[in-house]
Amino acid sequence: MKSLFSALAGAALGLFASSALVPPALAQTRWVMATPYAEANFHTRNVRAFLADIEQGTGGRLAVQAHHNGTLLAMPQIKRGVQTGQVQLGEILLSAYGNEDPFFEVDSVPFLADTVEAAGALHRATEPYIRARFERQGLTLLYMVNWTGQGFYTREPLQSVEALKGTRMRAFNNLTFRFAELLGAQPVTVQVPEIPQAFATNVVNVLFTSAQTGVDASAWDFARNFTDVGGMRPRNAVFANSRALATLDAAQRAAVMEAAKRAEARGAEYSREAEVEMVGKLRSHDVQVASVAPAMQQQLRAIGEVQTREWLGRAGSEGGQMLERYRALLSR
Repeated sequence: MKSLFSALAGAALGLFASSALVPPALAQTRWVMATPYAEANFHTRNVRAFLADIEQGTGGRLAVQAHHNGTLLAMPQIKRGVQTGQVQLGEILLSAYGNEDPFFEVDSVPFLADTVEAAGALHRATEPYIRARFERQGLTLLYMVNWTGQGFYTREPLQSVEALKGTRMRAFNNLTFRFAELLGAQPVTVQVPEIPQAFATNVVNVLFTSAQTGVDASAWDFARNFTDVGGMRPRNAVFANSRALATLDAAQRAAVMEAAKRAEARGAEYSREAEVEMVGKLRSHDVQVASVAPAMQQQLRAIGEVQTREWLGRAGSEGGQMLERYRALLSR
């Protein structure tokens, strides 16, 4: 019996010794990420590539399980979910959180930065302000990517601003809510996964959003006309819980930040490609795509000027400084 005990003890000790020899590099940290958009969306494709880069860059020591299309947390819950550590990574439409801080919504001020070049300048001007605000909330901004330009989805061709009066227009943040009001429409807040049902039940009858979102929502099922106005190019922000990030070793943190840098550049390229590809998909489903009439564009830009002044009133002197920086970058 004694020899049997000794043998078992020796075997156990041998197993312990061999397990102690397993290199720490094989230990794996598992994170969870919540995102609000569909699998085929270019932002989601970029997130998947970002997470693959993280896993490769850390040698498999950090793996992230992503839940897309709001299946884990709905958009309004994602930022808080990351702050509380419910999930370690999140993606949001930044301007959806404009009620927290005007700087989160500046990229959705209509016609303030409605070209690719202007959106790039606004990104450079605002990024330090947004990063600092995230840091104060226990979050680390990793990267931001612009959406494509916006347009109106309607059942009938759209020729004038007056045709939008009295309609029920889908809004997705405070500024599009106000935009609808200034157009004389009734704004209705509807999240992306709810758009088809909202149209089917006549909760909304006008959609103001990107070609990408129109494709995600199969807009051809309820609206046969897309009037491209540019409008603005809101950003999605991807960020981490700062405490969770701090638990990684220096090499892992560096790998995450390097993957984020690549994701921002790749996302910009995906956005440029989607500008053309998604409009093509709309056309392939018999959606009539039209440019906005010059007179209507002038009316829309006048509304944008009103909203720029209103934004400045909320953002105060710091907002004024940022806009000066933006305009200086734009003029270079």
